[in-house]
Amino acid sequence: MSVPVLKAVTRTQGNNQAIKDGSIKPEGFEFEFEEVPVLVKAFRRMVRGLEFDVCEMALTTYLCAKEHGVKFTGIPVFLVRAFHHGAIFHNVNNPVNDPKELEGKRVGVHRGYTVTTGVWARSVLQNEYGVDLDKITWVLSGDEHVEAYQPPANVIPVEDGKDIEEMLVNGELAAAVNIKPSHDDIQPVIKDPLEAGIAAYKKNGHYPINHLIVFRDEILEKYPDVAVSVFNAFAESKRTYMDKLINGKIDSLSDMDELYLRLHNMGDDPLPYGIKSNLPMLEYLLSTATAQQILKKPVEFEKVFVPSTLDLIA
Repeated sequence: MSVPVLKAVTRTQGNNQAIKDGSIKPEGFEFEFEEVPVLVKAFRRMVRGLEFDVCEMALTTYLCAKEHGVKFTGIPVFLVRAFHHGAIFHNVNNPVNDPKELEGKRVGVHRGYTVTTGVWARSVLQNEYGVDLDKITWVLSGDEHVEAYQPPANVIPVEDGKDIEEMLVNGELAAAVNIKPSHDDIQPVIKDPLEAGIAAYKKNGHYPINHLIVFRDEILEKYPDVAVSVFNAFAESKRTYMDKLINGKIDSLSDMDELYLRLHNMGDDPLPYGIKSNLPMLEYLLSTATAQQILKKPVEFEKVFVPSTLDLIA
């Protein structure tokens, strides 16, 4: 007897490798994966066209899209975690010696204002360094995945024909967020950013969530047990990955692998799935996204996560 096949997108990485190679499957379902080399293009296709049954998705993009009525719903499988202290760049020839110096100036943003890395990076500026984000003009290199979203008045598009990094090089911008520098003079504003992130984690548990898994609502309605089945499959895949990571069975460690192993060695789960184990960071993100005018109204978890997954933990 055939089982339902779910058209899916998720970038191959350690914690979902076993799902991508088919060695772990969701009970009662099959995945048919489409490879989208630039993952953000899959985000856009899902937000604007609901092209997939199951899709990895940036968290703030998801929350913004949900607020604007996109018919998809997430499960608390948080595939990607990272620190973002290193996502804020300056030109060392025109340095930012104190992040507060950015007030009153123009700061570039790679892609849209709602991009999750940018949201977390701005929260670092605001909450760790006391920067008033409203006193900065944010200059975007691209548009938003959620077409209906309207940014605050201090968010503007880059001038036609201009490049964010080149503007940083020639002094038109004081800093830029979430770029991939090609010039040696472009360096992170915050020195030793990884250690700064670890310090924030030790101090207050600051451990940003970047991505989750979402379903088309039509799929959830048609298959009421699909969300739990997929959650359990991702949980099993994560356990398989962590066993290999902890026991030295991964030959070449990525930066992400090394971060997760370091957090594990500190006695913590580097990839907690579920609402309960992530509640402080989820609540923090909601307040941050509201403060940055990405979300216009309070969010209830019962309405943005599939109800059958609210109590699951992995």
